[in-house]
Amino acid sequence: MSPANTSSAATSEPRLGLRERKKIQTRQAIRRAAYLLFERQGYDGTPIDQIAEAADVSPSTVFRYFPTKEDIVLTGEYDPVMEAAIRARPAGESPVEAIRQGVLVAMRQIMDNDIVELRQRTRLVREVPSLRGRQAEGMGQSARMLCTVLAERSGRDANDVELRVVTSAILGAMHEALMYWVEQGQQEDLIALIDRTLDVLDRGLTL
Repeated sequence: MSPANTSSAATSEPRLGLRERKKIQTRQAIRRAAYLLFERQGYDGTPIDQIAEAADVSPSTVFRYFPTKEDIVLTGEYDPVMEAAIRARPAGESPVEAIRQGVLVAMRQIMDNDIVELRQRTRLVREVPSLRGRQAEGMGQSARMLCTVLAERSGRDANDVELRVVTSAILGAMHEALMYWVEQGQQEDLIALIDRTLDVLDRGLTL
């Protein structure tokens, strides 16, 4: 499915509540301050207290939102957007297609609002060993969310092994798409690239 065929989803994107939007704003302020410092002095050379000062919050606030420095890079605030979009998809839609539409909704918002941070985040994940080591753990929250939503849609248990395989495959495919995007200089249309990546899963991993 091409991006042109999914553009109508942008007109019906779910809207978050005020409390969730405020949390997102605080996380974004911390992350943006961190990225500015990472750009100037490197990831390893930037302590949490400097990030807190730059974001005009206390170190304890930073740790409340991000338990570790790695979490500033690896924790995404768009999971609730993706979850709401998936829940809104037709009941008979395939799991990959429902998740595809949820992913595209979230990615459009990221591209519209946080493209600079997305470019920095993907570069950091590729370049910083400690981030690469933590990434699998950081993806766990998204995997649990996807398993829960797909369990509700399919009537399966959220810990069903087939659900876990499907969600792991989707998250792994998205990771590879993002790393490819970085390796190609972040010039390719990311929405189209993710859409094409999920096509590979939807057609059954054939080449």
